[in-house]
Amino acid sequence: MRVLAAAWLLLALGASALAEPVHFKDCGSEVGVIKEVNVSPCPIQPCHLQKEQSYTVNVTFTSSTESQGSKAKVYGILMGVPIAFPIPESDGCKSGVNCPIEKNKTYSYLNKLPVKSDYPSIKLVVKWELQDDKGRCLFCWEIPVQIES
Repeated sequence: MRVLAAAWLLLALGASALAEPVHFKDCGSEVGVIKEVNVSPCPIQPCHLQKEQSYTVNVTFTSSTESQGSKAKVYGILMGVPIAFPIPESDGCKSGVNCPIEKNKTYSYLNKLPVKSDYPSIKLVVKWELQDDKGRCLFCWEIPVQIES
């Protein structure tokens, strides 16, 4: 267990050292406050996401509630329509967030956003939510992206 915790800490520290803070729109963080969103690599916005690449996402947030677990949901919003984006791990408790989640505690959520080769080359908005065990958003943020070949 300690080895796993140490590995996550090293991964989070390494990712945060390389990650670039991005300007984001809060899209309804009901029971949390976003401190910072980092996407790596994304030196300019909109983020230019290359097909067949994976991008690191690190969100620092403070919870204003208690929760036994958390679940991430990611969408690509195209012409106002949200389309589910698969991510490697939807369980926030396996993505750097120590569960159970405590009220007024700050967490660092860490995950990957893989860009598949069959995604169209297009501009869209990425919406990322982390929900508590009651389905309320611990965080919800949006950023514009450009998927490229």
